[in-house]
Amino acid sequence: MCEQNRTMVMELVLLGFRNIHPLKNFIFVLFLILYLTALIGNSLIIGVIATSPRLNSPMYFFLGNLSFCEILFTTIIMPNMLHVLKGSGGLMSFYGCIAQFYLGASTGCTECLLLTVMAYDRYLAICNPLRYSTIMNGKMQNHLALWSWLSGFIVMIITTVSICNLQFCGFNTIDHLFCDLAPLIQLSSSDTFLVQTETILITIAFSLFPFVLIIVSYVSIFITILKISTKTGRQKTFSTCSSHLASVCTYFGTIFIIYLVPSQQYSVTLNKVLSLLYTIGTPLLNPIIYTLRNREMKSCLKSYLRSKASMSNMK
Repeated sequence: MCEQNRTMVMELVLLGFRNIHPLKNFIFVLFLILYLTALIGNSLIIGVIATSPRLNSPMYFFLGNLSFCEILFTTIIMPNMLHVLKGSGGLMSFYGCIAQFYLGASTGCTECLLLTVMAYDRYLAICNPLRYSTIMNGKMQNHLALWSWLSGFIVMIITTVSICNLQFCGFNTIDHLFCDLAPLIQLSSSDTFLVQTETILITIAFSLFPFVLIIVSYVSIFITILKISTKTGRQKTFSTCSSHLASVCTYFGTIFIIYLVPSQQYSVTLNKVLSLLYTIGTPLLNPIIYTLRNREMKSCLKSYLRSKASMSNMK
C-alpha cells in the first residue's frame, strides 16, 4: 500500500516529444499519414490474399496473419500516440495504460512467432519440397497460426499481472509516447526485480530463441540454394524468401536494441525514436517489401486494384 502522504496513481501523463511546439502540427500530420499508409498497405495485402486463388498457399496464409497482426499492433498504439503528439502530451488512465501495454506486447510476441513460422514454412518448401505439401497441410498451418496468437496473449498475462501488483505512488509522469514496459517499471515505487526477470525470460523465449530458429532455417535454406545448378534457379528460389528475411532483420533488430540492451545506454529521446521504428516502421515497410520484392504478389495486387476500380466505375 502507498504511504499516507502519497496517493495511488490512477491517471498517467504521457509527455511525448517535448520542445517541438513549432513542428508539432507537422509531426502530427506526418505520423497520421504513416499510420494510415500502414493500415491501407496491410489491409490491401489481406484483401489480395483473401480474393486471389493464386495466393492460396501457406506462405501467403501466414503473410495475411502477419498483416492482420500489424494492423492490430499499430491501432493499439498509434491513435493515442497521435493524441499525445497533437497536444504535446496527454492523459491516460492507469488501467488504460496497462491494457495498452498488454495488448501491444501480446501482438508483438505474436508477430515474432509468426515470423518464425514463416521461416519454417520457407525451410520446408526449399529444403524438403517433396514432403512440403504433406507436412504443411491445412490443419498444420491453422494450428501454427492459432498457437502463435494464443501463446503471445497467454504468456503476457504473467507480466501484466506482475505489473499490476507493483505500487505506483505519487509520480504519474511517463516521458514516452505510449505505455511501454521500461517507463512503467521506472514509474513504480516498489521492487521491480521480478518483473524485470520475467521480461528477460519472455524476451529470450519470444524474441531471441525464435530469431535463432530463423537463422538456423536460413542457413539450411542458403546451403540448399547454393546446390542449385543454374543461376536463374538460385535467384528464383531466393526471391521466395528474401522479403521475409528483410522483415525479420527490420523487426528483430529494433526489438533487440530496445529490450536486450540496457536502456541507460540511450537518451530518452533516442529510446522514443527506436520505439517508433517497430511501432510504425515495420508495419509500414512490410507491405512495401512484400509487394515490391514478390512478383506474384505484385501481379495479384494489380489485378485486385483493377477489379476494385471497375466495380466502383459500375456503381
